[in-house]
Amino acid sequence: MPWSNATFVTDVEKPVDNVDNQHPCGVLSLDGRVLGVFAKQPLAGRVKTRLCPPLSPQQARSLYQVALQETVTRFAASSAALVLCCAGRRSWFTRAFPGVPLYSQGRGDLGSRLTRATRAWFAAGGAPVAVAGADSPDLPLTLIEAAFAALESADVAAVACRDGGYALLTLRQSVPALFAGIPWSTPEVLAATHRRASELGLRFAVVGDWDDLDDLAALQRLVVRSPSCRTAQFARAHLHTRLRSGCG
Repeated sequence: MPWSNATFVTDVEKPVDNVDNQHPCGVLSLDGRVLGVFAKQPLAGRVKTRLCPPLSPQQARSLYQVALQETVTRFAASSAALVLCCAGRRSWFTRAFPGVPLYSQGRGDLGSRLTRATRAWFAAGGAPVAVAGADSPDLPLTLIEAAFAALESADVAAVACRDGGYALLTLRQSVPALFAGIPWSTPEVLAATHRRASELGLRFAVVGDWDDLDDLAALQRLVVRSPSCRTAQFARAHLHTRLRSGCG
């Protein structure tokens, strides 16, 4: 399995947010490519809030949980060691994804959390490192491979999103300053990251584009684009009225 070359041992009853990843009883060891998925424990009102309305918080939670499960299953088939960078109860993640290494997102904005995680994964022996969310559950493995392959001539490579962000970012080495000063959750994320890379003297590549799952229009596009994926099937089965009308 892709995560067989990575291990993590820790107290599973502590919240992921509060676990010290450097604790002697929680040592992360990696070897080779790493694919880190940033994930939240599915809780109503805490995930996919931009889909509410037309979805209820409970519907958004269920949709996110299906998308997260599909993302982990899909990414586990890649050539990289899978790590879940989690926010929520560690016990929930160990039950949902047994055997998958976990790493705490910790505190701070997304830039701080990306910096902390990528720096730790490089220090633990991983290289190169990719980061992604659970927002693109149908992201093709070919695009992930292309982003890794682009690092042969680039220092940073991204799979762009149509909303101005990125579905996946790969790094040749740890660059903590890359994530500083980025206007997260805006249409400027990709452009600002590209500018920041240029300021740091890093070669930046974009290796195609995909779509994420932030609003109703994106969910409708997913259902049309990838009708056989589990997230689309769930949406058609349980959210068909919302998909058609876009109203509560």
